[in-house]
Amino acid sequence: MLEVTSLINLELNGQKVNKKDTITRLRPLVNKNTIALAQVDPIVGDIEYNFNKAKIFIEWANELKLGAIIFPELFLMGYPVFDIIDRFPCIVQKNIEYLEKLAKLTGKTKVLIGFCEFNRFYIGKRYFNSVAVLQDKKIEKIIRKTLLPVYSEFNDARYFQSAEFNPKERIVEIGSLKAGIVICEENWADKDFFDTPVYGFDPVDEIVKTQKPDIIINCSSSPTRAKKEQLLNNMLSFVSKKHSTPIVYVNQVGSVDNITFSGSSRCYDSEGKIIARAKSFEEQFFLFQMPSKTPAKSNINHIFSLPSGLEQSLNEQKAFSLDYEPDLERTYLTIISSIRNYFKKNGFYRAVLGVSGGLDSSVCAVLLSDALGSQNVFAISMPSKITSSESKTDAKRLCENLGVNYLEIPIVDMVNISSSTFSGVFDTVQKKWDKRYKAPLTMDNIQARSRAMILWGVSNEFEGTIPIATSDKSELYMGYATINGDMSGGFAPIADVTKTKLFALARWLNSNRIQKDVIPREIINKRPGAELAIDEKTGKPLLAEDALMPYEFLDEIIWRIENLHQTKEEMLKEWFLYEHKNNITNKQKSEWIDKFYKRVQSALFKWSIMPPSPIVDARSINKTEYNQPITSKLKFY
Repeated sequence: MLEVTSLINLELNGQKVNKKDTITRLRPLVNKNTIALAQVDPIVGDIEYNFNKAKIFIEWANELKLGAIIFPELFLMGYPVFDIIDRFPCIVQKNIEYLEKLAKLTGKTKVLIGFCEFNRFYIGKRYFNSVAVLQDKKIEKIIRKTLLPVYSEFNDARYFQSAEFNPKERIVEIGSLKAGIVICEENWADKDFFDTPVYGFDPVDEIVKTQKPDIIINCSSSPTRAKKEQLLNNMLSFVSKKHSTPIVYVNQVGSVDNITFSGSSRCYDSEGKIIARAKSFEEQFFLFQMPSKTPAKSNINHIFSLPSGLEQSLNEQKAFSLDYEPDLERTYLTIISSIRNYFKKNGFYRAVLGVSGGLDSSVCAVLLSDALGSQNVFAISMPSKITSSESKTDAKRLCENLGVNYLEIPIVDMVNISSSTFSGVFDTVQKKWDKRYKAPLTMDNIQARSRAMILWGVSNEFEGTIPIATSDKSELYMGYATINGDMSGGFAPIADVTKTKLFALARWLNSNRIQKDVIPREIINKRPGAELAIDEKTGKPLLAEDALMPYEFLDEIIWRIENLHQTKEEMLKEWFLYEHKNNITNKQKSEWIDKFYKRVQSALFKWSIMPPSPIVDARSINKTEYNQPITSKLKFY
């Protein structure tokens, strides 16, 4: 299994050290300009848990006599808060009480920590998103966030009041350095970097021009997405170079439902070059030395590698590509982090899923095995009379390779009994209602829902167990999934991964895990199909692409809508990658795009009931990010 740890580590140039050795080894190497970045994983609303974690980090910083230790945005409360602070203001009061307890633990080392503050001005929203500066057993200063994002997964303005901006109040002395403090979004407003800035002013620009700080410190909670690292790196590098001012960026790790944070806290020098970077997707007490007139005796700065592929793609242009390699390790780590956090923080530790011998369930099985341990995964093959012998064999081989628990339960009898019962019901209903479908999907859905009943049954019988929904993004867009069937579960690991990327991820898993080739080659090479119905043309199980369209074409439509916001007319003028390899007519292209829009319209209600799933892509239909009224009609076709 690929190593993804979640321990509190202190590292020196990549080597783990224990506390006793650390004090002796590091004290001669650090000074008051040495800063610790507390790259931590909070639990939303669990103030005591977050306090205890902060306490450990602060004690380390005090013993090392560092200049400062910096925590992420809203750490004491946990981020994102969603609606809990509005419904339960007592939690906000508790996070303030624990902030005061943390203050009493401080000494000469300054502590910058995010928390939720009541708005005592009685105008506007009830709360501020704030950073407290703690030192010498007291709260020295409070800095309140001004720029509140309201896009994608962010909805800060729903809960927080935008604070009046005073650049002088943003200055904090750290050792011999004068630091200007910004909170997450306040670093994302440079009018020279962004073609269309969201905000009317730039806090970093105001601080630098009026206060001339030695460094800018950004306390952040910024989720990971496809292409996000590229944007973040280029933006921070640009801004630090533009203002000839180093930027320190601290970010949280861990996951909250659909949102995952990658960490990767770092520092850029005044020329925009990265001089230190923490690990990705791991908690870390990360030390680095700021450039100053009184440097430490030894350079402790370390630049940890980003997930494989990201470094080489930092300057890629926005374009659709089937080369997913640069983003596959980040995708893997995002999903693994999401599974582990969702299960651990919610009291689950075991997963049960159906394995069909197809791509979706196979990739899910590998991800769950890596995240939870093979002993905590139960994979169940549930063949119907349509299921091929090859599919049953492939499912069993996958599970044997992974070492997960495996069981085969044919559902033929369940389907037959349900079908017989429903037949009488439908005949009775038909006596009152007309317009009965000539080719209903009842039998397809009975099979999928029979399987879901078995998975939920196991979940109900055994402690700490939830069933897994195995639908992928491409098929969810098209509604090619069954409510209370393959969409049913307590968690959906791959709901934001398109089918073409899923093929690439399967090959990546086979090559990059310690145990190679766990997914049988036959699974990756076969054309996807749910094996719920027989294709009248071939007499064989219906293939997904025959019911929908080629996945390469489908996934490019999704990308063009999410990233370029193109209409049908605009897409018809564009040359799709699929057209480079396949000769299709404009009529066929138009029909596929029409089919896409029509199926999306009918799939909207399905999107609304998907279980939590990690957001992976640059854009998503995950309801945390995208909300379209089910009762809506957009004439795109």
